[in-house]
Amino acid sequence: MNGVRYQTWMRYFTAADVHWKLGLVCLGVGLQRGPLPAVGPRTLDRHVAVVVSSGRGWFSANGGPRHQVLGPALLWLLPGVEHHYAPNPETGWEESFVEFSGSAVEAYSELGLFSPDDAPVPLSATGRINDAVGRIVRAARGGSPLFQVEASAAVHDVLIALWHARTDVTDDGDPLLRNLTRNALLPISVEDHAARCGLALPVLRDVVRRSTGTSLKEYLIEARLSVAKDLLTNTELPVHDVAVRVGHTDAAYFSRMFAKRVGVPPVRFRRQQRRQVPGGWSESVPGPDDPPMVEHDRSQVPDRSATPPAAAPVAQERDPGPARPASHAQPSFGPEELTCPARPTGPPGPEAPPTTNVGAGKEEIDGCARPVDQASGRPRRKGQSGQR
Repeated sequence: MNGVRYQTWMRYFTAADVHWKLGLVCLGVGLQRGPLPAVGPRTLDRHVAVVVSSGRGWFSANGGPRHQVLGPALLWLLPGVEHHYAPNPETGWEESFVEFSGSAVEAYSELGLFSPDDAPVPLSATGRINDAVGRIVRAARGGSPLFQVEASAAVHDVLIALWHARTDVTDDGDPLLRNLTRNALLPISVEDHAARCGLALPVLRDVVRRSTGTSLKEYLIEARLSVAKDLLTNTELPVHDVAVRVGHTDAAYFSRMFAKRVGVPPVRFRRQQRRQVPGGWSESVPGPDDPPMVEHDRSQVPDRSATPPAAAPVAQERDPGPARPASHAQPSFGPEELTCPARPTGPPGPEAPPTTNVGAGKEEIDGCARPVDQASGRPRRKGQSGQR
């Protein structure tokens, strides 16, 4: 249409009760481009992630000052918080948005995925985010009966992609957390960990809490337990040696702590995992021509690369008489081909007269070709040979 200066596409959804059990539900999605009109001031009862891929504008929350928005950037619209924003009226911007809600939002908040301040969040790139939003858009346009399930999974991907796209996060995540994970197996105190990171202990605790949603002590315990599970599953190390490897000098304390956190003692965990994963562990992904196989089942799988054995000689039978023409050779049918085709309803029309003689020595009964006794002219019964 002439005179339209911007483009917009959006859809809004209502989730059923069962969809809320997924943890996240998608309540809306949209794509917009150009000098869009200002939004707000308004307040919503749900979370909205507005991703500005390119362009510039401004954003304000809670009646505060206007912050400049320079794409790529993220605007968090939080429930119960008044917001007001608009692109530059001359250049506009390109945006996508996803509205969502659910019980999992609280967990994502504790993990630090939602910015606590009112300023826009700079992003390094939006490719991965656009891919996740695109999946919601395609599902909405396709009208899939599982749309809300597909959209829920995509919202999780959007939130993770937004975290990775933040300019304060490297491709490998937070360097401080990587160093902390690497040093978690050392038998040192939390004060020593803080000194190794070059931070005061209260500062380190605050950083870990904001980045992971857990305390420093919990983060270190989880890192040790993850390594302990790997060692119990993939090595023959005694429990005492596993405890030492993950920074515990007291094996009895390690066993009690492991049982309390995991639910079973280390010995039983090892036994359970080896039942569940009989094939063991591989450092590489096998190719399609060499799939992973359980050792004791290998003898039951035929070797397709080997030369097939020669067929056993067939016993000579008496001469049944002159050979039938090649055109009447009996085909080999599979089980599914033995089913008679459905008969047409109603009398046959003039263009499709009924046919009974479908081949030399055969007659069609109930839609199936059956052998005919040459002497009597009647259909041969099951088990009746052609010789008297």
